[in-house]
Amino acid sequence: MPRSMQDILDHADELSKRFEDYEPSSDDEVGVAEYLLRRATLARARSERQIAEAVEAARRAGIPWKRIGAELGISAQAAQQRYGAIASPA
Repeated sequence: MPRSMQDILDHADELSKRFEDYEPSSDDEVGVAEYLLRRATLARARSERQIAEAVEAARRAGIPWKRIGAELGISAQAAQQRYGAIASPA
């Protein structure tokens, strides 16, 4: 949705004020183990997205499910069941 320059500037001012007025609380603190878990979870989500995009590209290029499954370390059937809805054939 296009916004006017003034809308953008107003929003930037609002964000700046929230940032300047922010006071951390003990609830904001996260332990190292929880932080590492969050990072690992985000990394896994990014990896899954990359794999899905690569599988989709492979299928568009005509690569069979058997080869895709082999690359993923799973059977062709497992690959097709997991990624078939997003990866249309060539």
